[in-house]
Amino acid sequence: MIRKFKKEDTDAVVATWRSASALAHPFLSQAFIDREAENVRNVYLTLAETWVTEVDGEVVGFIALIEDVVGGLFLDPAYHGQGYGKAMLDKAVAERGALQVEVFKENTTGRSFYTAYGFRGTEEFTHELTEQPTLRMTFTPQ
Repeated sequence: MIRKFKKEDTDAVVATWRSASALAHPFLSQAFIDREAENVRNVYLTLAETWVTEVDGEVVGFIALIEDVVGGLFLDPAYHGQGYGKAMLDKAVAERGALQVEVFKENTTGRSFYTAYGFRGTEEFTHELTEQPTLRMTFTPQ
């Protein structure tokens, strides 16, 4: 089930972000991950329209939208490959239509996922805080 984020979901969302980031972003420093976890908790969730995915009453993933930008889509790795990530993107497309996302170039899991959905790379740049090569990708519904 996909539903709107509630404040009570915060701990589960941050835990999901951490577990998914450990898989997708092993190239980032632990200090950066720790800072970003606090930003997820205290900044990003207040700025974005966030939807969570629940399985058996447990939050296992989320998608955060800032206008037409996917600010984050993270799914507990135990639930990868079961259609939950696609369902979250389907929800975002239903809400916003065309979408953009930024993905670290070394995040092969994320890049493969977005490419399989139909996103295409439109720009490469350096992420300022990490100095990591990053791709801007866009999706336009057919």
